[in-house]
Amino acid sequence: VFRKNGSCYFLRPNGKPQVTIEDKNGGTMVLIHVHIVLISTRHDETVTNYEIAKDSRRKNIIDGCGGWGSHGGGVFFGKYPTKIIIDTYGGWGSHGGGAFSRKDPTK
Repeated sequence: VFRKNGSCYFLRPNGKPQVTIEDKNGGTMVLIHVHIVLISTRHDETVTNYEIAKDSRRKNIIDGCGGWGSHGGGVFFGKYPTKIIIDTYGGWGSHGGGAFSRKDPTK
């Protein structure tokens, strides 16, 4: 949405969002407050980190895992068990562990 409506014109496809919220009754998913919206994504290579960060309406944590270049965050997909939750396409709740390939498929 942000990329398509122009408010974050520098974003590129294949972003990975993470939303940290405060909910009611310890997990009933009645939203009280959104604490953080984190988007890990590629961006226009002509836009600098300074240009992204200068927008005072946002707090930015930039370059959390190194440059993404033209290949984006693909370094995480299907390669490292510690990043398995990335392969689940999000969703509410935690993952039980294990792996999606080369192990017991019931995990």
